[in-house]
Amino acid sequence: MPTKDPYQPLDDTARGLIRDLMEGATHAALAVLRPGTTVPSVSRIALATDAKGQPISLISSLSDHSRALQNNPACALLIGDPGPKGDPLTHPRLTLHATARLVARGTADHDDLRQRYLSLRPKAKLYADFADFSFVRFEIEDGLLNGGFGKVYRVEATDI
Repeated sequence: MPTKDPYQPLDDTARGLIRDLMEGATHAALAVLRPGTTVPSVSRIALATDAKGQPISLISSLSDHSRALQNNPACALLIGDPGPKGDPLTHPRLTLHATARLVARGTADHDDLRQRYLSLRPKAKLYADFADFSFVRFEIEDGLLNGGFGKVYRVEATDI
């Protein structure tokens, strides 16, 4: 017996939820593959958006997830937190499948990201210029939006 496709067509309400999750996120869970293995690893990272609303972060080259991204830039982000009450699975969350691109220091792109990131995350001024920290831009390939029970959508990069 064929299984019913659980995904709904993306509508303006779902797009608004994506926008709210992206704009409201201060952190995300980052999934990477550990170098030399097929074993995944998950870390919490600080998150912001660039001027186009795409996810960015500031990460240290000393971290395991940074080394993993240098080895294999394929990754996933999970954005959204459970609310203070109720079943955690009823709260909205967004999974993004992406490719991580480190942004070189001394470039106009780095300077723009630095200015934007620090305007959104001013406490990062304490470490943003440390030699081991770099900005990373997550180029979204696709994703999944779970808006709560029975509200599941496939997301294309153009929907973000």
